[in-house]
Amino acid sequence: MGRRLTEFLNSSSSGKFRLILVAAFAVVSLLLAAALLSPESPFFYLPLRIALSSRRPRIYDPTCDSRRDHHSYSATKYHRTPSPQPSPYLLAKLRDYEDLHRRCGPLSDPTLNPQEFRTDDCKFVVYAPSQGLGNRILGLSSTFLYALLTNRVLLVEFGPDMEDLFCEPFPNSTWYLPETFPFRFQLQSHRFRKAYSFGTLLQKEEEDQQKKEAPALLQIFLQDKYNDYDKLFFRDENQGFVHRVPWLALVHDGYLIPCLFQMQSFRSELEKLFPDQETVFHHLAKYLLSPSNEAWEHITGFYKAYLAKAEERIGFQIRVFEPKKTTFPAVMKQIMSCTQKHRILPQSSEVPLRNGTSKSIFVASLSRKYYEEIDSMYGERSHGGIAVYQASHEGKQHFGDNSHNMKAWMDIYLLSMSDVLVTSSMSTFGYVAAGIAGVRPWIVMIPDPYHPRGADEPSCERAVNIEPCFHFPPWFAYPDQPGTVGPVARCEDVSWGLKIVGG
Repeated sequence: MGRRLTEFLNSSSSGKFRLILVAAFAVVSLLLAAALLSPESPFFYLPLRIALSSRRPRIYDPTCDSRRDHHSYSATKYHRTPSPQPSPYLLAKLRDYEDLHRRCGPLSDPTLNPQEFRTDDCKFVVYAPSQGLGNRILGLSSTFLYALLTNRVLLVEFGPDMEDLFCEPFPNSTWYLPETFPFRFQLQSHRFRKAYSFGTLLQKEEEDQQKKEAPALLQIFLQDKYNDYDKLFFRDENQGFVHRVPWLALVHDGYLIPCLFQMQSFRSELEKLFPDQETVFHHLAKYLLSPSNEAWEHITGFYKAYLAKAEERIGFQIRVFEPKKTTFPAVMKQIMSCTQKHRILPQSSEVPLRNGTSKSIFVASLSRKYYEEIDSMYGERSHGGIAVYQASHEGKQHFGDNSHNMKAWMDIYLLSMSDVLVTSSMSTFGYVAAGIAGVRPWIVMIPDPYHPRGADEPSCERAVNIEPCFHFPPWFAYPDQPGTVGPVARCEDVSWGLKIVGG
């Protein structure tokens, strides 16, 4: 039988059959490869798991140089704008949280597992980041505040692209999700969302959630494409059920805090934590996000070499989301119109010739063109007294790249050392820099082909405060909706976004 089959396959009359067999084998191979390499497959994360498994456990480092410098006399050298003081209630809450994190965190139990029953009162919220670094910082800060409000331990699911950007924030502990966590690097997958998300649960179940048995693990999906069921997370009546879930996984990349202020269950506590409600992000970021020693070395090295001696430091953050549809001349026109109208920069003909540097302009942009154009207009080769610098120009945004994120973090922090900030509309990168700096930015309205502005509209607006904008709030959170309360308003640069105001 085997010999006859071989003769048949080798015969000329079986040529078509052999082609079909080869094609079928190729199709099956491609389908198998696609299944294995899909983010929905557990094998997709195997190389990442292997890379991560070889790393040493992390722990809070008391020698974090940036944290030390910001608690010493040199703090005002880097940030001239006086930093608002945190409330005594917030400081006490942070100390209590540190005790909770030390008692319940990974160093107390390296095998944290939502599939195992716990007899203690420890509950957790895992932040699963996405998008660029600005989005991640806003999402991380929001998740930490939610942890403070709900007495949960914050854990982060950082991949290699986030390595060594920040110092560990919590004394004698770590905030990293244990490498043995059974759902590691699967929290954002469609399969996980379908099985474990809050929105899916609401959609499937009609009965009162308060009477249901709480699951051990629940995904809270709050990305920009979240549906109406997901958005019900921001309803007070659902927080009782969520509170009973031991493990939450927050999947989002935005500044959720304006919506937390509108929830009756959190508002009283938030008002005690932040009497000045326009400095929420500033306090969270300053506490949570100290640059690592490696990042701090890059930041202070550039600062000392180029920015330290300037009498005034001006930061330009230029982000164009549609570079193929938004022209370079149109963007430059907006920037120059804004900065010259508001006397941030003089007309080029008005720049006095002088020795030494009176102003430094730091340009943070993926493109080098903006730096070159501004340098040709104001740089020391053209006029005395003004120097223009750029630390990096990556061309485009890279995802999954640690070197790219390190440069982005360096740019954000150097921008935050500015006395005057000029940022780009819709850019979370600019929100973060302004929030850390404590400086109200001038927001340049970058031309947007999808949301064109009228010819008579201003080229920029001064932000009312240093709070970031939440770009995708639920419809029921807008101030003009019935029953909506809380210190929020629509954003200057994103008409459909919300930000904290007043207080």
